[in-house]
Amino acid sequence: MELRTSDLPAIPGKRYFTIGEVSELCFVKSHVLRYWEQEFPQLSPVRRGNRRYYRHEDVHLVRLIRSLLYDQRFTIDGARTQLKRNAVKQKKLNYRTEIEQAISELEEVIDILS
Repeated sequence: MELRTSDLPAIPGKRYFTIGEVSELCFVKSHVLRYWEQEFPQLSPVRRGNRRYYRHEDVHLVRLIRSLLYDQRFTIDGARTQLKRNAVKQKKLNYRTEIEQAISELEEVIDILS
């Protein structure tokens, strides 16, 4: 039976994770994580000396990359493209939210002035 990304354990609420911890949380070997760091510029753990420390959002990104590659069967290039598309969609969504909020605030100002 193949392990799906949805079957992974919960991510603890700590701030930083070692490469070994991320490996266990995502069921990806450490050398694969190091390789993905080279292939996916979005994945850039904090480095202190010779050690890597992954943030919570890095763990989510590793899980997303894992899902794209292992579950959805994208190639590395395909996964890179998909991540870029997701980033563009997220930016559009953020802009839309900011515009809607600005419109709402301006309408409140108009109501106050009326």
